Amino acid sequence: MRVTGQNNGQGIEKPADSAVGEIGKAREAAPAVLGSAAPVASEALASSVLAGAKAELAALPEIDEAKVQSLREALARGEISFDAERLATLIQRFHGGRG
Repeated sequence: MRVTGQNNGQGIEKPADSAVGEIGKAREAAPAVLGSAAPVASEALASSVLAGAKAELAALPEIDEAKVQSLREALARGEISFDAERLATLIQRFHGGRG
């Protein structure tokens, strides 16, 4: 694609058959080439490789109460601060808002 800098709507040339189109065709064909065996194989691999990690993760508590308590104490002593407005901005930015 070439942009000539003209503002009359004719400044952009679109190639008839580009490499981008070929990539798109290859992506569309990929599921047909892989067939239905790919998900089964990847699930089996993930299951065997991650079995130990999953067991250790399941044994961990949902919330680290000791860490939460130490943060509460540090907040109470004034060692760390909490900026609710900054947190709200970061949450909005993370979820696609502008901020």
